[in-house]
Amino acid sequence: MAKASRGSSRPSHQGAADDAALDPRIRVSRERVLTTTLDLLTESGLGGLTIDDVSRRSGVAKTTIYRHWPNRSALVIDACSRMIEEDVAVPDTGSLEGDLRAILTNIAGLLETARWSSVLPSIVDVAEHDPEFADLHRRIQRGHAAPVRAALDRAARRKEIAPTTDRDAVAGALLGPLFYRRWFSREPIDPGFVELIVHGTIAGLDMVHVRRK
Repeated sequence: MAKASRGSSRPSHQGAADDAALDPRIRVSRERVLTTTLDLLTESGLGGLTIDDVSRRSGVAKTTIYRHWPNRSALVIDACSRMIEEDVAVPDTGSLEGDLRAILTNIAGLLETARWSSVLPSIVDVAEHDPEFADLHRRIQRGHAAPVRAALDRAARRKEIAPTTDRDAVAGALLGPLFYRRWFSREPIDPGFVELIVHGTIAGLDMVHVRRK
């Protein structure tokens, strides 16, 4: 298992913002370091990443890197925070089934192509024993689940599902199979599989609703 660096790993975002405002060269070098860090994480995971590697590939001196990030964990967390999508557009097809199909199809595509799909297993590994990486992992997962939660909230307002529906559990039932196929069974995440997840989950919601009547 990859081992995280010891010590505080909170990046000084305010200090970085102040530096960048004073000197554009600092902003450029920070950008180069963060981009390089994500490139190396994608290639070899967290266990294979060192500050020396980042410095060599980015062309930014180690002393400069350590001036902005006190240790490797701080740098990795800052770089991986870029994988957290905010304000993601939620499709509105007019029905919960259509919304979920569109959302899961998009996520299925990202699991095959997006940078975070290669990096996330390393984060999950370290998150088992590092609270700051655990927080990063939670934030990434909340970002993945946000469109599903928004679609379920909309469905509740349209009375397609009961207002008491456990939407976190439903989101897990929808997203879990995609992640399982990507990282465990490594089978194709094809349109037929997406349809199976959507239909199965909605059927389960209907059955729960009938039993509660």
